[in-house]
Amino acid sequence: MWKVMRARAAQGHRTQTIPELEAALPDRYRGAPVLEAARCRNGCAECVEACPTNALAVDANGPRLDLGRCLFCGECVAQCPEGALEFSRDPRMATRGREDLVVRGGAIELASAFEERVRRIYGRSLRLRQVSAGGCNACEADVSVLSTIVFDLSRYGIQFVASPRHADGILVTGALTRNMHLALQKTYAAVPEPCFVIAVGACAISGGPYVDHPEVMNGIQGEIAVDLYVPGCPPHPLTILDGLLRLLGRIG
Repeated sequence: MWKVMRARAAQGHRTQTIPELEAALPDRYRGAPVLEAARCRNGCAECVEACPTNALAVDANGPRLDLGRCLFCGECVAQCPEGALEFSRDPRMATRGREDLVVRGGAIELASAFEERVRRIYGRSLRLRQVSAGGCNACEADVSVLSTIVFDLSRYGIQFVASPRHADGILVTGALTRNMHLALQKTYAAVPEPCFVIAVGACAISGGPYVDHPEVMNGIQGEIAVDLYVPGCPPHPLTILDGLLRLLGRIG
C-alpha cells in the first residue's frame, strides 16, 4: 500500500487543465485546418484528387474543406504544391451546425452554448449514453479516455451512464450501420425529452471512410437531430471535451 502511495505522490498532478490545450498534444497532432486562398493555384486539383472522402473542393475562391468528411490524413497537405493547406495544433473544432464544418480561410464558428433555460437544468449535471453505431473503436476509445485521470470528465458534472433512461442525451460514434439503425432509434426514444445528440467523429457525421458503402447510412444526420458535431478521425479527447464544455457554456 505504501509503495502505491509513494508512486502516486511521485507522479504528481496529472489532470489536464483547460484551456491549456496544447501541452498534451503529440508532435504529429493535426488540429484545425488553415487554408490560404491566395496561395492556391487556379486549376490545380492535386489536393482534391488526393482526398479519400471528397472532403476538399477548389473553386475560384480557393480551397474549401468539409471537416465533417475530413479524415485528417494529411494527404492534401502533402500533395499541395503551393502549401495552401496545413493543419494547426488547435484542437477546438466542435460546432453546433453541420454547415459550420465547411471552412475556407476564416476561423471555425465554434459551438455555442445551450440556451440559458437549458443550461440552468443541465449546466452542472449532464448524463450521456454513448452509442457505438458501427465504428472502428477509435472514436470510442477517445471518448472512453475522457473518464481517466488525465481529462477527468466528471469534474465538470458530465458522466456516461449505462441506460438511456438515466441519460439527458446520447453521444454517437460510428457510421451508423444498417444493423445499428433500429438500436439507435430505440436508444434515442428511451431518453427523456429533450434528448440532446452529439455526433463524434467523421463516421457519425458523414460516414467517414465508409461513406456510400451499402451497409452504412452515412452518419446520423437525417436520422435524428444533432446538437453538437465533433469532427476528427478520431477526434482528440480535448476536441470532444472542448465541444462539451462549450455546449454547457463552461467556456467560450
